[in-house]
Amino acid sequence: MSASHSLPDDNPIQNVDTLIRSFERFGYISDRALGTAVYLVVKLGKPLLIEGHAGLGKTEVAKVLAAMLGTRLIRLQCYEGLDISAAVYEWNYQKQLLAIKIQERSEKSVEEKENHVFSREFLLERPLLQSLLAEQAAPVLLIDEIDRADEAFEAYLLELLSEFQVSIPEMGTIKAVHKPYVILTSNRTRELSDALKRRCLYHWIDYPSAEKEMKIVAARRPHIEQELARQAVRFVQTLRRMDLRKAPGVAETLDWLEAAEALGKEKLDAPTVEQTLGCLSKSAEDEARIKAEGIERILSQAL
Repeated sequence: MSASHSLPDDNPIQNVDTLIRSFERFGYISDRALGTAVYLVVKLGKPLLIEGHAGLGKTEVAKVLAAMLGTRLIRLQCYEGLDISAAVYEWNYQKQLLAIKIQERSEKSVEEKENHVFSREFLLERPLLQSLLAEQAAPVLLIDEIDRADEAFEAYLLELLSEFQVSIPEMGTIKAVHKPYVILTSNRTRELSDALKRRCLYHWIDYPSAEKEMKIVAARRPHIEQELARQAVRFVQTLRRMDLRKAPGVAETLDWLEAAEALGKEKLDAPTVEQTLGCLSKSAEDEARIKAEGIERILSQAL
């Protein structure tokens, strides 16, 4: 049986505009370029590689897409040293040994016994294989922070991204029951290979404008006072223009607003900013640089 996508009957992805509106209903503010990229993931069945700085909503794209389609989200979190046994599959050796002992007196041939212990019954399915074997509907497969995995694992992904299949020596080639919707994210800590990029659509997520960030805050933190949100967004926008090691992302803006509200603040002041600077600054060097620039001066630009 050939792999296919199976959209729900009330498919919310009739065109780019309906997709963007659907994303907004789930609290994700998308520009048209990103909306078009996600639309093409569904319509063309191609993986999408999303790059950008940390904290800008790359991972959320996959989460919202899965929620919007009413399908399963399968997430593979990448890290240095990630290998096939953690990402694709491994054999349940204890269960295999037990089966071998049980079959010792069986009249089955050696080949039949081997076929039995190297069957799906003894397979421990990891995220990549789970995404291919999902039977109910096409899942969303999130391969998160692919830049953290090494080049050998990246090369292993090429078969899955182009053919939607993986090869298991003891079982042969396993093809997708339903082609998963694949989203890859990268913080660009290293350059990815041309071979991987060729197999993917591509989108770069940049820091949002103040206007867009206000819309994001309104969608994700609707309970926050508008004046507090406006001050926080303008303050963060100013920080992003500074020469910081790690400029705050949208995630930091949202966390900072939650912290300010938890402290009972309706507007920002210098003491509050200094006390909560750890929500925005993630290194001692950046914190020192912000303080040297002058919190009151930066804040005055946001008022």
